[in-house]
Amino acid sequence: MTVMSNIVVSGLNVYPVKSCRGIALQTAELDARGICFDRQWMVVDDEGKFITQRTHSRLALVETALSDAQLHLKFPDTSALAFSLEAQPGPTLTVEVWGSYCQAIDQGKMAAEAFSDLLAQNCRLVRMAPEWVRPVNPKYAPAGSQVGFADGYPLLVVSEASLADLNSRLAASLPMERFRPNLVLSGTAPYAEDSWHQIRIGEVALQAAKPCVRCKITTIEQHTAVEQGPEPLRTLMSYRRIEGGPIFGQNYVHLDPGRIDVGDPVVPLAARV
Repeated sequence: MTVMSNIVVSGLNVYPVKSCRGIALQTAELDARGICFDRQWMVVDDEGKFITQRTHSRLALVETALSDAQLHLKFPDTSALAFSLEAQPGPTLTVEVWGSYCQAIDQGKMAAEAFSDLLAQNCRLVRMAPEWVRPVNPKYAPAGSQVGFADGYPLLVVSEASLADLNSRLAASLPMERFRPNLVLSGTAPYAEDSWHQIRIGEVALQAAKPCVRCKITTIEQHTAVEQGPEPLRTLMSYRRIEGGPIFGQNYVHLDPGRIDVGDPVVPLAARV
């Protein structure tokens, strides 16, 4: 296929705590699970079941930041917590995310209290155990592919052109943050990310897994945690619908560890058939 060297990475994002605020990066290192520290932490209820903005939109109000050695969380009441980026020993428990059971390390009483206060229910913050392997569904990914606490895949790719096309159909434009991508691309046609089977970005090869079926999180204003109505799901259902629901963005798996930088060229290697 034709190499389109004008395609570049225009945005990189990491979401250390599932459903909390993301962090824009200039450089991302990818390990076995995806972008380092992406969705390595998660809030769970008393039974160890994952909690997200789908049911608790106030998670959007928790700001995250990464320093050389720590994950920093800032809560809307201005309280703050910090956690070592190097996994620390602690009580382990079994947690569940979309039917996948994982071993996790409890992050302590202060974190549990902070999130319980925020969400007005008992909950705890956990971190995926470093030795745990959560496989990606082999129906959609090469054997051996792993993921953290993301819904199912390590990387979500969305192009600026896709968002521009969607926004042209909406009464009010939406920002990219509503869709929580890991990689944002510029220089493509709308929805080009759906047409590739494999691409190379910098030193990392990526393979398409499946389209991303969107949920109500896309309707939540991320700075207020207030649901804004039926859009963009209503419009996506009118022209981007598959059996599972409305789609926007493409899930990918990475075939190698490595580094991706903003500005890296994106080279399509093979088209989907």
